[in-house]
Amino acid sequence: MNNLAYCELGNIKSDLKVYKKERRTGSFRSKREERRYWILLIVLIALGILFSYGLLVYNNPVPVNSPSFIPVVKRRMVALGAMVIAAICQSLATIAFQSSTNNRIITPSLLGFEALYSTIHTATMFFGGAGAFLEFSGTGSFLFQIVAMVVMCLILYGWLLTGKYGNLQLMLLIGVIFGTGLKSLSSFMRRLLAPSEFDILQAKLFGSVNNADPDYFPIAIPIVLITSILLLANSKKLNVISLGQNTSIPLGVNHKGGVIYTLILVSILMSITTALVGPLTFYGFLVATMTYQAAPTYDHRYLFPMGLAIGFLVITGAYFFMYHVFNAQGVVSVIIEMFGGLVFLIVMLRKGSL
Repeated sequence: MNNLAYCELGNIKSDLKVYKKERRTGSFRSKREERRYWILLIVLIALGILFSYGLLVYNNPVPVNSPSFIPVVKRRMVALGAMVIAAICQSLATIAFQSSTNNRIITPSLLGFEALYSTIHTATMFFGGAGAFLEFSGTGSFLFQIVAMVVMCLILYGWLLTGKYGNLQLMLLIGVIFGTGLKSLSSFMRRLLAPSEFDILQAKLFGSVNNADPDYFPIAIPIVLITSILLLANSKKLNVISLGQNTSIPLGVNHKGGVIYTLILVSILMSITTALVGPLTFYGFLVATMTYQAAPTYDHRYLFPMGLAIGFLVITGAYFFMYHVFNAQGVVSVIIEMFGGLVFLIVMLRKGSL
């Protein structure tokens, strides 16, 4: 009997040792998932760099030994810089917005950024004509668009998310109504334009890295870097905020202040990318959804880098294939939006609610 008891005790001790070895607290459930994360992140970054190199030098009409080779590469670097800015802004802003609202379906792009961008440019063409529209460029107009979109979003998000009667459903409803109203207004004004004015305006309203002006980079790049660093530094607090108000408050986090702070950073990033390259409605949603599948963790210190790597790979890969494989330069944003919209519908149908 004593021998049996000793055997049972030995088995219990061995089980406890195995449990202690397998038990793990951290951002990932196991070492295997963490190792898989880092391998996948490195592969995605390498592919993004490869496509970037291809966009710069592949199919260059000028020989490498020609003096005109470097100027052509420099012109292509402007588009590549716009891709980097768009990837940073869209990926970080969408993930942070969905975490702060505790909802992985709604995105800041669905709540009026593109509608306001379209209305600003359409109104400029409608009231000022083609001359005023072409003059509406430079750093002044760029800053004006950023400030207008940030103010609009702070009013909308601040009132509907942190107000006494604020909730996500009301925010989404009013945001969609607000965006639809602005789109209807801009559509009405576009119908009254001359065909030549309409063609000039329409080229501006399509999201494309070709819309980016290198004169905007000295303003956009520092703002994006500072905002991204602040967002990354807020990752740990955002982990708690993503649990919801009822959980974050008992844990000692100011949920209302944290949400407002996050929304300010999100609105800055989204306004910059929209003013720089134009509307990209479902690009951020596509990147965020792929990030959640690729990084099985709640920790935003790992979600943000994965989202950035995926966003950069998606946009560089899409432009490389459409430019150099299919020779369809003008449909890159349409393809990205189409796939993003399909993913949005699939997620909506699978989840069945907002």
